[in-house]
Amino acid sequence: MGVKMKDTILSIDGIHIPVISLDTAIIGSGCAGFNAADWLYDLERKDIAVLTEGINMGTSRNTGSDKQTYYKLSLASDEADSVRQMASDLFSGGYVNGDNALAEAANSVRCFIKLANLKVPFPTNEYGEYAGYKTDHDPRQRATSAGPLTSKYMTECLERSVRQKGIRILNRYMAIKLLVWNNHIEGLICLNQNAINTSSMGITLVKARHVILATGGPAGCYLNSVYPRSQTGMSGIALEAGVKGANLDQWQYGLASTKFRWNVSGTYQQVLPRYISVDQDGYEREFLPDYFDDPFKALDMEFLKGYEWPFSIENIRTSSKIDMIVYYETVVLGRRVYMDFRNDPTCLKDGFHKLGQEAVTYLSNSLSLLPKPIERLKKMNPLAIDLYLTHGIDLSKEPLEISVCAQHHNGGLAVDSNWETNIKGLYAAGEAAGTFGVRRPGGSALNSAQVGSMRAAQHIAYTTKADIFNSEGFEITAASETKALINHIKYMVNNTDTAFSIIDKKNEIKKKMSLFAAHVRNREKFMALLKELQEIVDSFYINTKLTDMNKLPELLKTRDIFITQIAILSAMEKAAKTTGSIGSSLVLKNGGETLDRYLPDFTFEPFKPLSSNMILLTQKSGNHYQSEYVPVREIPCPDVWFENVWREYRHRMENLL
Repeated sequence: MGVKMKDTILSIDGIHIPVISLDTAIIGSGCAGFNAADWLYDLERKDIAVLTEGINMGTSRNTGSDKQTYYKLSLASDEADSVRQMASDLFSGGYVNGDNALAEAANSVRCFIKLANLKVPFPTNEYGEYAGYKTDHDPRQRATSAGPLTSKYMTECLERSVRQKGIRILNRYMAIKLLVWNNHIEGLICLNQNAINTSSMGITLVKARHVILATGGPAGCYLNSVYPRSQTGMSGIALEAGVKGANLDQWQYGLASTKFRWNVSGTYQQVLPRYISVDQDGYEREFLPDYFDDPFKALDMEFLKGYEWPFSIENIRTSSKIDMIVYYETVVLGRRVYMDFRNDPTCLKDGFHKLGQEAVTYLSNSLSLLPKPIERLKKMNPLAIDLYLTHGIDLSKEPLEISVCAQHHNGGLAVDSNWETNIKGLYAAGEAAGTFGVRRPGGSALNSAQVGSMRAAQHIAYTTKADIFNSEGFEITAASETKALINHIKYMVNNTDTAFSIIDKKNEIKKKMSLFAAHVRNREKFMALLKELQEIVDSFYINTKLTDMNKLPELLKTRDIFITQIAILSAMEKAAKTTGSIGSSLVLKNGGETLDRYLPDFTFEPFKPLSSNMILLTQKSGNHYQSEYVPVREIPCPDVWFENVWREYRHRMENLL
């Protein structure tokens, strides 16, 4: 276990800065962060702490869908499966490293059963089989669910385990700077938001030879977003420190409600609500039939949207046509769009007999060939109705406003097979890590969060000693970076020259990201946005005024979002030039588009496949970011002969430091 490290004080320019010394700092209190801490403790690394901006914030505690999915190896008797098959399916999604895919497949059952043992209520039949269902981009039936709040249950169960072990939780501590020396993590600077108005201004140093980033995806990048408002991410601190990004251009977009941010996937689509739009004068119309020759074809595509919820270039003429129509109605025509569960689509007034066979069979098997979408939803998934009721929305009495929103970052920070970044001792897990590729199966992110955080904890425990470390690098970087931060804060407090509100600018930039750099991308306009962002960041402290110290965390978080947006737009530029439209993004050809009466038929850059499966890496170069494609790491073929594995395992455990 090693010697427990002591907290100290460091004096910088006469200001006493607290120093917290740890073996490992885990940043983030979602299911990845808590899982990393839980595993480290069980592996006898107990001088650790979870740092969190807010214990009840974050995506995994506050998001879900109709039945939020956990993707794992099949465990039911009617479905043949293997680790190699699951790894191959993850890998075939594109832009995925094979060693990450193999690790996620090999450890999916171990991590899933841990969650079940922690009392996450994954359903079984009377004999204990975990039955599965098929999710998007899933060739089998590996998916399972504990209901709309699966990731919330996971987070709560893991937090309970962490608290029972007495692991230190530093609540309202926001990481704002990583300390790196000779390409090794030395610790970080954070803001103790409980001490913003003290002489230290809340500045706190954390000395740690290992840091696990579990900060979630960069949710603050877009205005049209289904991420919870409490989640913004903090990827910028890693990118600014020199961590490589992987596939930063790859996102997952889909239909979501806007009043209460929630994915309207799965059952919400399969019960066939009526799609209506309302113009500026309040005129309401059912619009999907306008875009199809046959109104029942529109309903078939709507039903398919339940299985294929994420927007995808491959499905732009089928289920993703729904996304494009909603985009056209909202962005191009300026209307507000709603899903109406109170009334049937007009063409269903005479029954379901003209509906496609797949939809009819599904509704029939679910005993849901009932009048009105709300009755079908009540029969198939009443929890989906209750969810909105708890947030003041009664689907039986009011329509649900929706838009095409950013939902998940399929890119992130580049990691190896142990989820370690290119900076030694710095790890990333969960959505902060870029392991998902272009077409991930629905629910694979939850599995990846558990496997990645476990792998990071194991690598720390198996390859290093738990002991006090004295580092010249920490002393030098902590002093210089903290002094620079203090000077920036003083300048912002005394600044009288700023011409605009940085918070207003943040919202303006987020709106432009949604308009020009989401599932529909206008290269000319997002490149202009990139230039604008670069100028803002280069002069951030000069042009920012701090009138209230309590606003300091928001200002520094805004800067982090800007840095992340710059890196993402840089990756989008490379991707647009190299591959054209791919995965979740449609790049408009020459910045223009043509419209067709029956489909917003955007003329887009065709997909130009690379010579082999690639990863798009993005890294800081001076004050800018540069991107390049590199070949993926193929799926390893390790020795699985039992005696050899057993011998190697005993050797590895005997040499555990």
